[in-house]
Amino acid sequence: MAEYLAINDAIAIPRGELNLSFSRSPGPGGQNVNKVNSKATLRWSYAPSAFLPEEVKARFAKLCAKRINDAGEVVISSSRFREQRRNVDDCLEKLRQLILAATVVPRVRKRPKKSAAANAKRLQAKSERSARKQNRRMPRMDD
Repeated sequence: MAEYLAINDAIAIPRGELNLSFSRSPGPGGQNVNKVNSKATLRWSYAPSAFLPEEVKARFAKLCAKRINDAGEVVISSSRFREQRRNVDDCLEKLRQLILAATVVPRVRKRPKKSAAANAKRLQAKSERSARKQNRRMPRMDD
């Protein structure tokens, strides 16, 4: 088992920061499902971690808001497989994918500039609409 969970070339989380617990799984396993603790639950307190850059932490918190409990831990569980080891690997892969998604910097949307022809067309339509409304007025009677 590696000492670090490698996220990408720049980020690696030490395994000591990750807490794993096991329980009985509702997933596949037949009669064995009632005897073996194959469900894996991973808890990670991401806020005090020095191995995650601050901007990634902020995006990670926004991305995983529903997975963060009151203690500030990210809770990820897996019961897809019959074997405990595969469920642990699945939890680690889920965490890795979430952190990778948080490392992507969202692009800032630039407002498109309207063309001069579109602006001229808009102003022409405004003046036509204004003239139409001017024609609806009652003529003024000057003495």
